[in-house]
Amino acid sequence: MMNKNKMAMVLFIASEAIFFSMLVAAYVYFHIGPQQGPGAADVLNPYKTGFYSVCLFSSSYTIWRAGCNRLASRRRTAGWLVATIILGMAFLFGEAREWDDMIHRNVTISRDLFGTSFFTLTGFHGLHVTVGLIMLGTLLGMTLLGRSDEPRWDAMESVSLYWHFVDAVWVVIFTVVYLWAFL
Repeated sequence: MMNKNKMAMVLFIASEAIFFSMLVAAYVYFHIGPQQGPGAADVLNPYKTGFYSVCLFSSSYTIWRAGCNRLASRRRTAGWLVATIILGMAFLFGEAREWDDMIHRNVTISRDLFGTSFFTLTGFHGLHVTVGLIMLGTLLGMTLLGRSDEPRWDAMESVSLYWHFVDAVWVVIFTVVYLWAFL
């Protein structure tokens, strides 16, 4: 039987997957037709965003390493958690730079349909990355300051599931928003 904390996380992820699916479907629907104003191919840089995406994708490995061995030393676990946090923060930094660049090009959430759907989709994902970083920071604090049994295995598993979900969602977003625009 699945632990209740892990089950709660799985159910939460399922609900968020539906929400993200709707946002991606809306993005696709609105961008199949003719565009008014600049589109993704005009303002996005898939190479730069690809670099920051690799940071996020790499963080799936580091969170896996942080929790892959229940008997790992607290110091090693903390090191992998720090690496995951740094990679997640690098991704958010890249997103912030991209948003800033787009705003300077007068592409905003209120300008047109592309801006609205792009900023909503990537902003919602960025919010999820931020929440994940808070959870990772909590795990790190538990690892550094907690009892010898902290963080509990189910907490590590639940946060890890969430983080892998955030990474998987970005694979879809990057493919649909960045790569599809240049095909």
